[in-house]
Amino acid sequence: MYTATTRAIRVTVQPRYLPEQSDPGKSQYVWAYQVRIENKGAVAVRLQSRHWTITDGLGRRQDVKGKGVVGETPRLEPGGVFEYTSGTPLSTPSGFMGGTYQMISDAGEAFDIEIPTFSLDTPGGARQLN
Repeated sequence: MYTATTRAIRVTVQPRYLPEQSDPGKSQYVWAYQVRIENKGAVAVRLQSRHWTITDGLGRRQDVKGKGVVGETPRLEPGGVFEYTSGTPLSTPSGFMGGTYQMISDAGEAFDIEIPTFSLDTPGGARQLN
């Protein structure tokens, strides 16, 4: 698992390779990742948008931006938790991704929180640092 905490908001990510959706013979590799966002602070916040940077094993980078996550803009009360699962394809058997969530507090303050950079590796494959 990979974890980052920014302004009392903890983001934990757990990736897993999906061999049943992958086809290495066609250079298609697919991962799911489960995200847990915990508000450890004293103020309620809402996740407004996301910015992911996905890098494949050849160093090719793709930026993905959008409103909310999985069609939602969750509000987290102090002590609140939001979890979701999503996925990403790559054309290489390894890579990594990370980014930021754009948050807004109930007081109207906008700020970014870190999504920890995490590794996407096929089981038994050689890890490649980019």
